[in-house]
Amino acid sequence: MEILAFGVQADEKPLIEKAFADLPGGVRCLDVFLDADTAAIAAGHEVISTSVNAQLDAEVLRTLAAGGTRMIAQRSTGFNNIDLEVAERLGLTVARVSYYSPYSVAEFAWTLTMAVNRRVVRAANRTRDFDFRLDGLMGRDMRGRTAGVIGTGKIGEAFTRIAHGFGMRLLGLDVAPNPVCVELGMEYVDKDELLAAADLVSLHVPLMPATRHLIGARELRAMKDDAILVNSSRGGLIDSDALVGELRKGRFSGVGLDVYEAEAGLFFLDKSMEAVDDDTLARLMTFPNVLVTSHQAYYTADAVTQIVDTTARNIKDHLEGRRGENVLVPTAPAP
Repeated sequence: MEILAFGVQADEKPLIEKAFADLPGGVRCLDVFLDADTAAIAAGHEVISTSVNAQLDAEVLRTLAAGGTRMIAQRSTGFNNIDLEVAERLGLTVARVSYYSPYSVAEFAWTLTMAVNRRVVRAANRTRDFDFRLDGLMGRDMRGRTAGVIGTGKIGEAFTRIAHGFGMRLLGLDVAPNPVCVELGMEYVDKDELLAAADLVSLHVPLMPATRHLIGARELRAMKDDAILVNSSRGGLIDSDALVGELRKGRFSGVGLDVYEAEAGLFFLDKSMEAVDDDTLARLMTFPNVLVTSHQAYYTADAVTQIVDTTARNIKDHLEGRRGENVLVPTAPAP
């Protein structure tokens, strides 16, 4: 019984092949992403593995079920790309990776922060042309400034630890305080107070209906004109059109985006020889204070190894009739 893995990156492939080696039938890795056009490839495969940018809507799920797929093992923590209600009606088992190294994402969020703060990309581009002027490269010390951390789970906590190391004042927003963050000196406040006071706002919450456009036009207007905004969680947390509107006014010292709300069909792919018709993304790319990366915050050897090892365990549990802790569907335990 061969397992089919969609959306596999070149660096990821040997790790998947090693992790899946002991599973029946082994694994075949595809670099194409699962969507309505590629779902038919899964016909005859009981188990498939998908990436976070797979399209698992009702149409795709019906195609999978009709082709004999019984289990979807997603290689990510997020699952907002999967219609879980339809999956359950079709009798599909869906599992995710509920935990991997939070340091990978937290450290990358700080990489974005410091890159936009110290104008690293602009400086590197200049020095490649032997232009060593400092004009326009002035940044700010982080020490003594205020970090606003929205979402203080495992990743938010790791981000907060780094902010504490910089000597920053810590403000947090979450449904419940994290005791570790409180011990580090974090003060939990409401969203308006955090946005008004923070020199740096970093997002670490999942995407769900209640958090879509968590940072919209009103929230962006509430932020300091010279604040830094970083999103390494999910693109839909920020209203991209509203962000473009504020950037056009000359606002914000820097914006670091590792995710984008319409990234599906773009991120993880080479579009360098094509005309990209996403006007909002194209406009974001033109601002000198904006840095966009390709959803790579999680992409360390440590984190990806944990992700593929957990995915392999999820598949093994399914094949052996066990319901593991990472199962999203079915919602009720097996009898």
